[in-house]
Amino acid sequence: MKTYIVGVGMTKFEKPESRDWQYWDMAKEAGTKALEDAGISYDLVEQVPVGYCFQASTAGQRAAYEIGLSGVPVYNVNNNCATASTALMMARQFVAGGINDCVLALGFEKMKKGALGGGADGGDFKTSPVARHYGIMAAKHGFEMSPPTAQIFGDAAREHMELYGTTEAQLAAVGAKNHRHSANNPYAQFQDVYTVDEILAAKTIHRPLTKLQCSPTSDGAAAAVVVSERFVERHGLGDKAVEIVAQTMTTDTEESFASGSCIDVVGKPMSAAAGRQVFEQAGLGIEDVDVIELHDCFSINELLTYEALGMCGEGESGKLVESGATTYGGKWVVNPSGGLISKGHPLGATGLAQVAELSWQLRGEAGARQVEGARVGLAHNIGLGGAAVVTMLRK
Repeated sequence: MKTYIVGVGMTKFEKPESRDWQYWDMAKEAGTKALEDAGISYDLVEQVPVGYCFQASTAGQRAAYEIGLSGVPVYNVNNNCATASTALMMARQFVAGGINDCVLALGFEKMKKGALGGGADGGDFKTSPVARHYGIMAAKHGFEMSPPTAQIFGDAAREHMELYGTTEAQLAAVGAKNHRHSANNPYAQFQDVYTVDEILAAKTIHRPLTKLQCSPTSDGAAAAVVVSERFVERHGLGDKAVEIVAQTMTTDTEESFASGSCIDVVGKPMSAAAGRQVFEQAGLGIEDVDVIELHDCFSINELLTYEALGMCGEGESGKLVESGATTYGGKWVVNPSGGLISKGHPLGATGLAQVAELSWQLRGEAGARQVEGARVGLAHNIGLGGAAVVTMLRK
């Protein structure tokens, strides 16, 4: 059964503790905006999967109750950085399976200042769910005092540089592009433009990654209303409806760990598998996609994802971003929102924020950051531990 997104909403992503609000306040804002965008009331919503990583059990109910007290099932979803896209996938499955006609996917996060520790819970990496991943990193590169997530991705960047000659300037070009894009996004945590040289000169977090190539901790929420084709017809929502053409989730296989490479352990094989499955489901290829929101938690991950999705050959991603192929006027526009690096990264909201951006783009409502003629969009959201969710949308 076909599924559609008919309403999206999000809060501005902000630096933790910079605004006096609670997670249920931000969830109410995003959820209410999504319902208003769809032009429907909460009493039409039949189920609510809610994503978050840092709050207590049943925080999903606490958040959803601020939108309405209708008694519908609320599911609490936690899948590390892929949490919000997992909530969206649940919503789509409820509708595609004929269980429901209208489901609200909601995601939020209220984080602490500073870098993440040994996993989404900030705990000791030895007992973290991603301990196996960090063990691969430590065996090859050692374990340093810099933030663990920056280490594992920074080490992946070093490997890519050694294998393919990727340069620090090419990595910085990802950050420069995404910061430039975010200048036109009122929802972005940062709206400052930087040159490649300024990004290279910023504080080093874990060589070769500087601060302006790393996603920040953030507060924020996002939501999407997912409905059936008959719901679209019944409520006259054809103008709003964006079809979820294909969607898949993959998790780690032996390929992630067998090589002992940080490039594999941070999720490139998962991303490649998810991309292949989505293209097969959709009957479309990466060449048919106009606009992409992908998981640039660190600049290297954007480059790795270019290769995983078949946008270029192995080791060619540095040259691809340098060529201008992934910005306005190029073959694709990648992260017109500013991506995680500049828009921000509240873990439980990120995947839904990506879909909000793509929905606006495909409906021609993205304002100064509009990608001209965008008809097909792709969202890529990944979490260590691991999960990779790829979603194709079409208007």
